[in-house]
Amino acid sequence: MQALLQILATLSTGLFCGAAAYINLVEHPARMACGTELAYCQWQPSYRRATRMQASLALAGTLFGLLAWWQGASIAYLLGSLALFAVVPFTFIVIMPVNKALQQADVQTERTRVTSLLARWDRLHAFRTLFSLLAFLILIAG
Repeated sequence: MQALLQILATLSTGLFCGAAAYINLVEHPARMACGTELAYCQWQPSYRRATRMQASLALAGTLFGLLAWWQGASIAYLLGSLALFAVVPFTFIVIMPVNKALQQADVQTERTRVTSLLARWDRLHAFRTLFSLLAFLILIAG
């Protein structure tokens, strides 16, 4: 059972990390290259879909990692789980205000503000990517 939990924790964390990295390295730069109005229009549905996927992966990776540690896996599973879970409060406290501002913005009248918010969102999302990469590397090393 412990081995299965370790695999599931590492898999969930790796998938979260991969998705987060894809967003920062591929999707967001591509959307921004299309101009602010199109980037904003694409960001909204992408954000809703990615939220469900990434929240599920973050919680699954955290839960599986904690259970693996509780079942006797190395301390790496506790540390990796905590590093992955750190993206949750970071998202609610730091990124959520930017998300809400973007959702309420009017790209027709606030183009400069929307461009600035999208750039800020990208920088903040990069922290999620880095925390998840740290968590993944800890789990792999463990």
